[in-house]
Amino acid sequence: MHRLDVPEPQPRAEGARVGVVTFPGSLDERDAQRAVRLAGGEPVALWHADEDLRGVDAVVLPGGFSYGDYLRCGAIASFAPVMTAVVEAAGRGLPVLGICNGFQILCEAHLLPGALIRNEAQRFVCRDQQLRVENNDTAWTTGYSVGETITIPLKNGEGGFVADERTLAELEGEGRVVFRYEGHNPNGSLHDIAGISNAAGNVVGLMPHPEHAVEPGFGPDSGGGTDGLAIFASVLGVLVSA
Repeated sequence: MHRLDVPEPQPRAEGARVGVVTFPGSLDERDAQRAVRLAGGEPVALWHADEDLRGVDAVVLPGGFSYGDYLRCGAIASFAPVMTAVVEAAGRGLPVLGICNGFQILCEAHLLPGALIRNEAQRFVCRDQQLRVENNDTAWTTGYSVGETITIPLKNGEGGFVADERTLAELEGEGRVVFRYEGHNPNGSLHDIAGISNAAGNVVGLMPHPEHAVEPGFGPDSGGGTDGLAIFASVLGVLVSA
């Protein structure tokens, strides 16, 4: 029987505390907490009704179906008490990552432009997805190289990124497309966009799930299953060096 070698957690990023928000309907908050821990940080559980962020140094909005995806995906969650604190802190430079439903929430809260709509094929997509790293100058991507291809699990029904032509031109012209689908566009996103950032680079949203690619044997075979770990390690490195 082949035994998988499970990696030891990275050296602790001393004092780095990363909040992971749970909304009603969140699915992946425990996975995100584990990813933070494996990267060397201290995960802090935050609740949608919290009115403050408990002094965390960064925030992750995880995937799932917040508030049942009523109205639009992420629409109700964008008005949760915790999001008032997240929006204010992001404006002061706090690193914020939105994964899948978290990306939708960031767009609904206007921390990121554009919107996520129903997949082009009108069905839920679940697959290992190749991404091309387009920008390694954000708080969440310093551990990658520009042009690097990584493999991250994808699972969504409303993952098609759309924006008007002016917004798309700004994102492209300012280098704010962070990840792009490589080889196959699974949901019809314009310009093959899989993830974007705000102008300051502290807020990043992406549809694929890096928290599901942080341990060998528990993620995609390609890349050893750990291609997502650098996202969480990147922000810890930024926090430690700040």
